[in-house]
Amino acid sequence: MALHFSKKEYKGRMDRLIKEMKSRKLDGIMLFAQESMYWLAGYDTFGFYFFQSMIVSAKGDITLLTRSADLRQAQHTSIVEDIRLWKDHEKAKPEDDVYETLKDLGYKGKTLGIETKTVGLNAFYGSAIEKKLKGFAKLKDASLLVDHLRVVKSKAELGFIRKAGELSDDAFDAAISKTHAGADEGDILAAMHKAIFSKGGDYAGNEFIIGSDKDALLCRYKSGRRALSKRDQLTLEWSGAYRHYHAAMMRTLIVGKPTKLHLKFFEAAKEALVEVQKAMKVGNTFGDMFDAHAKVLDTAGLKKHRLNACGYSMGASFAPCWMDPPMIYEGNSTRIQKNMVLFHHMIIVDSETNTAMTIGQSSIAAKKGPISLTRHEIDLISR
Repeated sequence: MALHFSKKEYKGRMDRLIKEMKSRKLDGIMLFAQESMYWLAGYDTFGFYFFQSMIVSAKGDITLLTRSADLRQAQHTSIVEDIRLWKDHEKAKPEDDVYETLKDLGYKGKTLGIETKTVGLNAFYGSAIEKKLKGFAKLKDASLLVDHLRVVKSKAELGFIRKAGELSDDAFDAAISKTHAGADEGDILAAMHKAIFSKGGDYAGNEFIIGSDKDALLCRYKSGRRALSKRDQLTLEWSGAYRHYHAAMMRTLIVGKPTKLHLKFFEAAKEALVEVQKAMKVGNTFGDMFDAHAKVLDTAGLKKHRLNACGYSMGASFAPCWMDPPMIYEGNSTRIQKNMVLFHHMIIVDSETNTAMTIGQSSIAAKKGPISLTRHEIDLISR
């Protein structure tokens, strides 16, 4: 069995979930987010692309309804013992299997929480389930219940996140060594992935972002590669991943001599990051961190060149994205708690001059202030 945590750790997580379900007067919960299933029971798969659900009772009983392709996946990677299958065929309706499973488990007339804010439950199946269970059981949205439990990390989780941070550093070292005039972006990406996979890392929750020249202004991955010019800019956003735990980083590297705007944007981004980290105090809000970011960049006259969010939580994430809630944006009242792991990104993109500058790193929230997960200093790197 490929479990990455002790049975004691999983029991502690279940106890917290049971307590939360009872406080919300839930008789059980239907989980569809792969992150929830992995956190609670170790279940590790990309089979959430198809229909599946983990049903958890307020007594702590777990039932997984999935496809035959994921039977052994569940047996090998999770603590789940009650695994039930719905069969693929032309007229398959897994919502019928959900109904029969819940009926067999005694949920008729009960109140069930359901995760709907997840790629693990699309609108098609969500609508079918709601229609099928109408009059059978009462459904209450519980989309963020497990997310709120996951956001504060255990000692064991922090160990994996620290390892992810080491892999992020290694990937950055590899990227720096490959960055020079004439270098191909594909070779830079290959070096970064090699640094991670060769030391036991995993695929990250989403593609690494890489873009040079005008594409250095992009905040998403896109297909297509180019060779770096004698004077260029290269934006990278990446994350080492270890046991699916992430610790993202972000940087814009300069090829040749940086422009005056590069220097101006770098100083502003660095100052903003410093102020955001000062605001990352236990008891402060996520909104406080965003305000610190906005104040610095707006004072520097860069309001129209910044984003409306400057980071998010990090944890165990699956495709299509390594971003974990909550996000750092204006007015977010979520309180910072000890052992949260947050990624701060300072992104300045000027479409008028096609100039980009980014800085991003992950930290653990602690009583004395954030603990950085990277060994790299915040320097402007020219190659």
